[in-house]
Amino acid sequence: MLSGRRIVLGVSGGVAAYKSAFLARRFVEAGADVRCVMSESATEFLGAQTLAAITGDFPILSFWDEADVSPHTALGQWADVLVVAPATAATLAKLATGMSDNVLVATALATEAPVVVAPAMHTEMWENAATQRNISSLLADGIHVVGPGSGALAGGDFGPGRMVEPDEIVAAVEEALKVDLAGWHVMVTAGGTREPIDPVRYIGNRSSGKMGNAIALAAARRGARVVLITAAPFVAVDGIEVVSVETAQEMADAAWSRCEGVDVAVMAAAVADFRPRASSDEKLRRDDGMPAIAFEPTPDILAGIASRSPRPYLVGFAAESGSLEGARDKATSKGVDLLVGNDVSSPGSGFGTDTNQVTVYRPDGSADAWPLLRKAEVAERLWDLIRDDRQGG
Repeated sequence: MLSGRRIVLGVSGGVAAYKSAFLARRFVEAGADVRCVMSESATEFLGAQTLAAITGDFPILSFWDEADVSPHTALGQWADVLVVAPATAATLAKLATGMSDNVLVATALATEAPVVVAPAMHTEMWENAATQRNISSLLADGIHVVGPGSGALAGGDFGPGRMVEPDEIVAAVEEALKVDLAGWHVMVTAGGTREPIDPVRYIGNRSSGKMGNAIALAAARRGARVVLITAAPFVAVDGIEVVSVETAQEMADAAWSRCEGVDVAVMAAAVADFRPRASSDEKLRRDDGMPAIAFEPTPDILAGIASRSPRPYLVGFAAESGSLEGARDKATSKGVDLLVGNDVSSPGSGFGTDTNQVTVYRPDGSADAWPLLRKAEVAERLWDLIRDDRQGG
């Protein structure tokens, strides 16, 4: 499962760093391409040359001594997964608060890949309220935490806080990189459409496309072949065909022409409901007075796909303000399998945020309200739900 995967192994300064050499070897044996990044204190416990000999690449040790002008961003963008093992109490605190004062933590902040941490520290440090708060924050951010185990610790102590063995970390990484959507063909829409008034102005909305992008990325990482039809910027990645559109009509044409043979369609775009009936070929001038703009409805892209026979497993999105009754109504009337509603007026759940708080509705009106999560975690949970539905689980 790890063959060909790009794994960044981050090593922080704890006695358990000696296990990181064994972990790097296990990744290499599994066929992964491994690169390492070490905190300054980690080099007091494990020689950088040891990891270089195992992986074939010398670890990144600082911001300043590398040929790359931005080693942490380059490494973060390269990674399919980042593994921090051992993750000391100090490193967990920095990850939880975003305090990127060393190259390891900065790499974690610079990646959109899954992050797996394996805590290692004395029992008292692990059980401290501050550490537990940090662990809760990391879990809420979608970071995978494996361990710690209980056993012999440095200095002759015994108890919880021991870094789990390399094979258990490998299993956690395989879970984070699960490819349970392999063989699926997925279509996702994202971003807010723009309906032109003239060559300069348009009718639009505040959608950033972050939710749809996260859904497309999660599907690709889990093995699906993805077409992303988007009205928002997106940096191309392997496994995702990007179709850039601007208007609702362009998005409808692209979605309807590509939905045949698609297994799952997730319609996360914020599509304009109305557009100007006519747009000017020239910029409208203030001196010409206030223009009268007549509107007409745009195509209902979701309904167009729902009417296909056969049709893909279909997920709609509804951005509401205040009550989510409109989302419930769409779930029961739009012919979807799931309808994801969110209140954009709720703190942390609006357009452009990195978090979202959604409620998932089924056609029978039943609802499952999820807590406030990072959009990447919403995407993962959504694919878990879709997978279980399609497999009858």
